Amino acid sequence: MHRCFRKNVHDALNNAMPGQRKRGYNVLERGVSGGVPMASPRESKGSTKIAVPAPIDPKSRRTRNSSRPPPAPKNDRKFDPQLFLDTIGEGRKALLVPKKQTIIAQGDPADAIFYLRTGKVRLTVVSKDGKEATIGILSDGSFFGEGSLAGQTLRMGSATAMTDCAVLRIEKKAMVDALHREHTLSDLFVAYLLTRNIRYEEDLVDQLFNSSEKRLARVLLMLAHFGKEGIPESVIPKLSQETLAEMVGTTRSRVSFFMNRFRKLGFINYAGGAEGGLQVHSSLLNVVLHD
Repeated sequence: MHRCFRKNVHDALNNAMPGQRKRGYNVLERGVSGGVPMASPRESKGSTKIAVPAPIDPKSRRTRNSSRPPPAPKNDRKFDPQLFLDTIGEGRKALLVPKKQTIIAQGDPADAIFYLRTGKVRLTVVSKDGKEATIGILSDGSFFGEGSLAGQTLRMGSATAMTDCAVLRIEKKAMVDALHREHTLSDLFVAYLLTRNIRYEEDLVDQLFNSSEKRLARVLLMLAHFGKEGIPESVIPKLSQETLAEMVGTTRSRVSFFMNRFRKLGFINYAGGAEGGLQVHSSLLNVVLHD
């Protein structure tokens, strides 16, 4: 009697849910709820059957994934330090300075750093008794006024345009933030400071051990960019003999004597004209290298 009752229930469920029959498993084996396995009438009560889904073809999975659009690339912004120094922006202001105009004056507040894009700038210091000394001549791609970044509150020297100059003024805060944020800019700035520090050491050695004639020749070659990357300048801006004497550390009469000697030997000549520039030849290196 029990066997007959189970058979009738089995037939009734299969007839009421014909779609389940087509899926390849018995309704009683899966359970009406679809999630609880039930004992099969053909199996013992202790055994159950669980339907295993068919495996997915790897090829079809690859085809489905390949149809998806590729992920959007990340915004990898590259910082160009030269573009930063050649353009205006927050805390950066472009200045056009005419010849002989003072850019910064000794004693002014040190609240910015300057980048010389084009032109030549003369750096000077005046003592308490009014004696002026030239400590450097800067050309394209040079920084000056960087003492503000080291805690200086007042300018220790002056900067004057020797030619028409294009200068970028960078506020102290803007420069500090950019150096902390952009490593390429900080690398460029540190490399410049190290190069200039090496040059100052060479100037000291030159002052201590070389004659005034060699020191003058070296200053002229440096102004013409000999020994640096790029093409040397054939003509440098006009400099007074007083300025050259301050840079060399000698008297004006000695500078006049050596300049006339260099001109007679063909090492230099005066370009003439309104500007009155000085042309320096590479043969002047013989004076520096000669013992």
